[in-house]
Amino acid sequence: MLPFEQSFITIISLSTPIVLVVVGETITEKSGVINLSLEGTLLITALTAFAVSVMTGNPVLGFLCAGLVGSLVALVIILCDTKLGINQIAVGFILTIFLGKLSSFLGREFVRIPGPYFPRLSIPILKDIPYIGPSIFDQNILVFISLLLIPLTWFFLEKTRFGLIVRSVGENPDSAQNRGINPEKIRLLATVIGGLIIGFGGAAFSLHAKFGWSENHTGNYGWICLAIVIFGGWNPVRAAIGAYSFGAFQLIALKLQSVALGLTQVLPLIPFPLMILTLIFIQRFNRSKNNKELPGLLKIFFGGQEPESLGKPIEKK
Repeated sequence: MLPFEQSFITIISLSTPIVLVVVGETITEKSGVINLSLEGTLLITALTAFAVSVMTGNPVLGFLCAGLVGSLVALVIILCDTKLGINQIAVGFILTIFLGKLSSFLGREFVRIPGPYFPRLSIPILKDIPYIGPSIFDQNILVFISLLLIPLTWFFLEKTRFGLIVRSVGENPDSAQNRGINPEKIRLLATVIGGLIIGFGGAAFSLHAKFGWSENHTGNYGWICLAIVIFGGWNPVRAAIGAYSFGAFQLIALKLQSVALGLTQVLPLIPFPLMILTLIFIQRFNRSKNNKELPGLLKIFFGGQEPESLGKPIEKK
């Protein structure tokens, strides 16, 4: 296998949990809700997936339980917002702190112990296609799920009636309500669905990309995923591109570690400032007049506006 081909496979593998998280958060934010608990949610769902897998010997059950926990966390946020009138951003931030501490407490028995994992699934003939084959058709089921969710989520948001309703609630819940739509119900459904996928992303960390469990296992990934959603212009395809870009930055940092041994503590941090600088560039470019002159193909990487009612409560009538 050529070095470039191996690097491509590594990027796809490293990016799998990030893709799942940004897709889930994109669905949530399209409805006008910000799930600021991502950092804590990833920790508790990664722990849930690994702990259930170890105790039952069944990684599929661990994966599903992590999705359930992600949905429950999202449900708390949306119910606090719609039923109790508590600011969703404040609730998410508090949950991040609480779930981080809770995962550290509950996960002590599972630190650095072996557990079951998802076997590799190889699709005959297709897996032999250069570059694409080993990266896509010779992976485990989590990679397949993350790749399929990208076009499926785009189709759901852009081409289905329910996706149109979700976007209309995110843009103008009052107008949607005047057309007979219940914005609270739509936000609840979209947030819970998004939380489910985010939970799957947490599971993909402990059952795939960073196999096992340790304290602060997914540290800082929640914040970077929130930033990638912005980079993606609230578009699941562009968000996935951002996730794979971050995976590439991670691989570069890993490669440099073997060259600069004295910087082993610093190099793993490189992807984070690189991604932040990329996000700053994208946002500055979006706000300039030059982005209107871009060819259609380049608009895949640039552009995108946040939903008008993002983070704002629904006014009672």
